[in-house]
Amino acid sequence: MGSSSGRLLASLSSLSNWIDMQKKAMELFREINAGVESADRLALVLFIRQAFQHMIKTLRAFDQWLSDPLILNYITKDMLLDVWSTTYKILNELLELDIRHTKAVKEVAEKMIKEGKLPPVIELRGGGTEEGRGRRTFFPL
Repeated sequence: MGSSSGRLLASLSSLSNWIDMQKKAMELFREINAGVESADRLALVLFIRQAFQHMIKTLRAFDQWLSDPLILNYITKDMLLDVWSTTYKILNELLELDIRHTKAVKEVAEKMIKEGKLPPVIELRGGGTEEGRGRRTFFPL
């Protein structure tokens, strides 16, 4: 067995480790999901952020995977069509969630402003430029 084959087999071993890690993550998120109804707002924020971070990590790995010429040798067109189909579904669900959530936050914020109920944190935010903030800024401070 040549050195190239040895490196490839070592890479395949790391893929087994990745699969195991992803299975553990699935189990962790199943456990988290089972208790979300009783979680408080802070716990929910932490759970969501943990899920987002794991999704980002997985997406980055998938992107690297698809840019690796060695790996691309082993990916069939059917595999790519499966990845596209699933990616398209996830993308649309994410966009629908983003639109729905952003609209709901905007409506709640507008209602609170009309009622004169500004959160105290708004006064602490201070000035700044629009460029330095994310797209979800809804108070021009």
